[in-house]
Amino acid sequence: MKKILIAAFVILAIFSVAVSARDNIEKKKIEFLLSSVENLKGAMFIRNGSEYDDGKAAAAHLRLKLKNAGGKVQTADDFISLCASKSYFTGKPYMIRFSNGETIKSEEYFREKLKEYCATVKKCN
Repeated sequence: MKKILIAAFVILAIFSVAVSARDNIEKKKIEFLLSSVENLKGAMFIRNGSEYDDGKAAAAHLRLKLKNAGGKVQTADDFISLCASKSYFTGKPYMIRFSNGETIKSEEYFREKLKEYCATVKKCN
């Protein structure tokens, strides 16, 4: 019986370490995404029809949504889907208009940034 308890404890400890490592990787990915929008120069952020020209304000808004989402956001994909793609209240997609005039959905922007991160860091799975 003692051996079974020890084995169960070891398995639980290994699982806990693996989950913690995964959570840390996901937090780094989310922070990368937030930093990318925070440091985006010359872009307009469009939320519910209003335009904002401050990446720091856009990132602050997304950080607030992330905080309010609590445990619902476990991964960078969750962050994009639940916080960074559309308004919780209106359902309207968030948009980004770049300095060259191109306008895209923020979801598209963040998914592309996540691909870039994964290609660089190679720790996305």
